Amino acid sequence: MMALTTTQKEQIAQSVIKVLYTRFNSFPEEDGTNRNAPFHVAFLRAFQSQLDGRVKDIPDFINLSSWMHGLNTTLGQTFFESVAHTLCVGSKKNFQGKKIYKNQMTAIGDIMIDLKNGTQLPSLQREDNIIAANANGDIQDAPNFTADCFYETNTEVVAIELKSVRPNSGEMRGEKQKILVGKAVLRALYPNKNVKYIFGFPFDPTSDGDTTYDKTRFLHYLVEAEKFVAHEDFLIADELWSFLASSNGAMQEMLDIINRIATPEFMNIYEKIQDERTDKQEKRALLESWYQYSEVSIIDSVRYTTANCRLYN
Repeated sequence: MMALTTTQKEQIAQSVIKVLYTRFNSFPEEDGTNRNAPFHVAFLRAFQSQLDGRVKDIPDFINLSSWMHGLNTTLGQTFFESVAHTLCVGSKKNFQGKKIYKNQMTAIGDIMIDLKNGTQLPSLQREDNIIAANANGDIQDAPNFTADCFYETNTEVVAIELKSVRPNSGEMRGEKQKILVGKAVLRALYPNKNVKYIFGFPFDPTSDGDTTYDKTRFLHYLVEAEKFVAHEDFLIADELWSFLASSNGAMQEMLDIINRIATPEFMNIYEKIQDERTDKQEKRALLESWYQYSEVSIIDSVRYTTANCRLYN
């Protein structure tokens, strides 16, 4: 399989730049104080000895923790979805007002009860067969759902539920039921195509390597996930990103792009690119180093002026 295309690299780089620019602008000031978390401050005083030598002071720790929470939210709700859409030429898709067979809803309820009670182990093939066997009888309104990443080819429909690597306790049960219902709905909407609806996890926090993974260990790490999720139900780390990109090693390429852009010089480079006084060839080199090939082509064109090339503020 091929490596990422220049267009994919450029679009991923743009997502990286947007995240970094936003988070730089919201980074807490070193001498800032937190005036809005009295309960946090009060509770954290009990951990003063554990925090000594690790953080400057409790208000600063709260500020940085809040900023880090914002970064986690941005990655989970924006960056990972954006990159996933770039790699597979997909999108986020809502399914509202769709129908499902009543027999399928009953069967899905039975599947979930069996999984919860441990009378059945999760099995993608068994569950798909049950859903297919019950595609008959009366119909009813299906619960609305949204696929975080959705795309279709000539032969299949793929929907992926992108999850954080540490879902809330009990969350996997509800998400598994959503996926089973989604499969039934998608099969009715696309009767001539193979339907795949799975979980996607951006990385494996239990792994020693950046791009490697261990599915058994990862499921054990999640609360109750082993009850509801089979190995075939999800993709993780490089398995996910390479699947979306149809390119082996896609996750490492993504990390290489981030590491190229996310340096201590990020804001200096960003401002040089934005500055109309920056020399044309210097600006060209900076843009090329950030994979901004479309902007480079503008500079190389006869239509270029210093005002043509602006990034994302």
